Amino acid sequence: MSDLSILQKIIFMGIPILFAITVHEVAHGWMALRCGDRTAKVMGRLTLNPIKHIDPIGTIILPGLLILIQAPFLFGWAKPVPVDWRNLRNPKRDMALVALMGPLSNFVMALFWAFSLKFILSISAASYWMVMAKTGIMINVALMVLNLLPLPPLDGSRILASFLSPRAAYQYNKLERYGFVILMILLLTHVLSAILLPLVMLVLNIVSSIAGLN
Repeated sequence: MSDLSILQKIIFMGIPILFAITVHEVAHGWMALRCGDRTAKVMGRLTLNPIKHIDPIGTIILPGLLILIQAPFLFGWAKPVPVDWRNLRNPKRDMALVALMGPLSNFVMALFWAFSLKFILSISAASYWMVMAKTGIMINVALMVLNLLPLPPLDGSRILASFLSPRAAYQYNKLERYGFVILMILLLTHVLSAILLPLVMLVLNIVSSIAGLN
């Protein structure tokens, strides 16, 4: 990527980041709709228009800073799609399904970018498109792994809570008010990297193997 300017890096890396975050949130809303909750649809959040999902810090500032400091991985977030658990047909089960759909969508997008990279390599070595495809793979794998961590309000916590008793789930979900602070502390102390990188590499190897990449 040394032949790309900072602006080019932000553009070619920003596009897959933006859509990884957007599709992740739309997937949550789509599954909620399938399970009986129309909140996201009524509020106009079941759209691939990124503007509807942008969070200034999580979608723009944080990923941009990670690109500039050449962090070992990228991640971010969008405005959470609203889900009213009271409308779900089977709240405990359906909340887990809604939560799982986000990381699953990132896995599917990682495969899309992996197959795209294989096609790009077969016809050209154009660095612009390779940067976009590689970023698409990396951001989606990182988002998938990050969101599966059992730290409220990440998706993994919703999945775990569905297996707990109502009382235990209530106490566990109280951690949500501290979730962002805990996440930032883990990031700044490099604990998050130590947790995520081995898992990210494992999923990257799976994605690469499926797509036939070396």
